[in-house]
Amino acid sequence: MSYRERRGSKDNDSRAGGSGKELIDMLIADLKVKDGMTRQKARRRLVAMGKPTVPFLTKLLEDHQEQTRWEAAKALGAIADPEASPVLTSALEDEEFDVRWLAAEGLIRLGRDGLPPLFRALAERPNSVWLREGAHHILTSLSKKRMKILLKPLLSALVNVDPEVHVPEAAHALLHILKESKGSGRAK
Repeated sequence: MSYRERRGSKDNDSRAGGSGKELIDMLIADLKVKDGMTRQKARRRLVAMGKPTVPFLTKLLEDHQEQTRWEAAKALGAIADPEASPVLTSALEDEEFDVRWLAAEGLIRLGRDGLPPLFRALAERPNSVWLREGAHHILTSLSKKRMKILLKPLLSALVNVDPEVHVPEAAHALLHILKESKGSGRAK
């Protein structure tokens, strides 16, 4: 049953047009239905609502249904809230390629704001092939956007013969650089 069906009519739909928890819960439920149009409409409304939906969407990235995780990753990427960067980073290790791709695209959209959780994950789990592949995609895209010099050492480490050895060191160095630049007011 879709959101509109649960609300009973278009009149009731307009009455619940705010960003309240009840509406968000109904739209989140619609992301789990089989009907693609219902999911798409729900996702678009959640994206339009923005930041208040992020905690609800982040929980969906742990759902057992691949399609639900896909919808959550797509919505979080479109919202582009830095608070979602840790869960988008975790989703780079999802068993489904499409979810990993959308998580990477979301982190690209976040730009520099999405990097600290990615660098921490690379420092902690350099053996994760999926994480390294996602990081390479993200960093390659971001290096085309005025970040080439900053990201070059980590990109080189990712394609090194022994990335498990070189990635943690490069990731830690970049975390330090980001922390220093944020402290000096050069966060962007």
